[in-house]
Amino acid sequence: MASNAGIAPDALKTHADAADPTAAFADAATFGEGLRHARERSGKSMAELAAETKVHRRFLTALEQGDWSSLPSRVFALGYVRAYASALALDEQLAVERFKRESPDTSVPLKAPIGIAFEDVRRHSPRIVAGIAVVAVAVIGWNVFQRINLRQIAHPSDIAVAPKTWASGDMTDPRFALSAPMAAPPDQTTPAPYITRGLEAELTGVDPADPAALAAAAANAAPVQKAFNPRGAVYGAPANASMVVIQARTAGALVVRLGDGQALFARQMSPGEAWRAPAGVSATVDVSDPAAFDVYLNGEYGGPLAGVLTPLAQLNSRADQAAKTLAAVQARAQAQAQAAQARAQTGERPASASPSSPPNTTSASVSPTMPTAPN
Repeated sequence: MASNAGIAPDALKTHADAADPTAAFADAATFGEGLRHARERSGKSMAELAAETKVHRRFLTALEQGDWSSLPSRVFALGYVRAYASALALDEQLAVERFKRESPDTSVPLKAPIGIAFEDVRRHSPRIVAGIAVVAVAVIGWNVFQRINLRQIAHPSDIAVAPKTWASGDMTDPRFALSAPMAAPPDQTTPAPYITRGLEAELTGVDPADPAALAAAAANAAPVQKAFNPRGAVYGAPANASMVVIQARTAGALVVRLGDGQALFARQMSPGEAWRAPAGVSATVDVSDPAAFDVYLNGEYGGPLAGVLTPLAQLNSRADQAAKTLAAVQARAQAQAQAAQARAQTGERPASASPSSPPNTTSASVSPTMPTAPN
């Protein structure tokens, strides 16, 4: 005999709901009402559920009351639903799906309804097609009209009779004669350079018309050295306060020590970097490789460093001596220029007098201010 004999159907349904809380949650009218009934059947208070799920009490209350605006972001709200369902022994996935159906997702923007624009296009499509057809017919008609107007009817030649020379191939005409071909003209005409008399002698101190002066200047001219070209960072003194520059040809260490051993400058130099030596400082230049460093005196190349240790006073003395030599050469050139200018002026004076007029000793000895006797 069945054990449930004599029990009313409503009692059986209540007993089944108590045995399966998920079925009672699914049959509830709303999501929040199903959570509340499940919590009441479990006998747990809201404070106990908040402590068990680690979710604030106001969020659990918002889930039961359907107050979606009080919940945080969508991700956290779904986590709260799963924790609440797990604490009440409900199906978590079923609770999440029902929450998604009943609560709107405000993070997803609403999409515009589709189908309206398509209906408008279908309603206006005949007019659009007709307009396109009218434009196409107008363009084609215009092109045809232009081609018809530009077409020219073939007409006979204006030359009634062809010349006999055309038929025989003899194209010579006694009225015209061809000469020999001329040479092609030059591409351009470059005028001769204008030379100001005496300017070169004044600037260089050498008379270009004097072969002996040109040979002496070429023999006494010092070879031109390459100039200092900064190819990296330049350290040390300013350019106007230094006569010696040490530049790294390859990578190497450069240390400049004062007389008491204190380091004035120390650096692992890269290729192209340079150091300007201050004038009047007693120091010693210490390098890892002398061949890796070039010395420039007064801006001109002075060769590599002589050794690993080089007194800075020696380099400054070489620069000072080179400056004095250059000043002496410039002074000598200036003196030669003045002498050449004087010779040029002396040579021009006799040429200014007229050679046809004989010298008049009487008039030359008379002062311009003295009156002459009448004839």
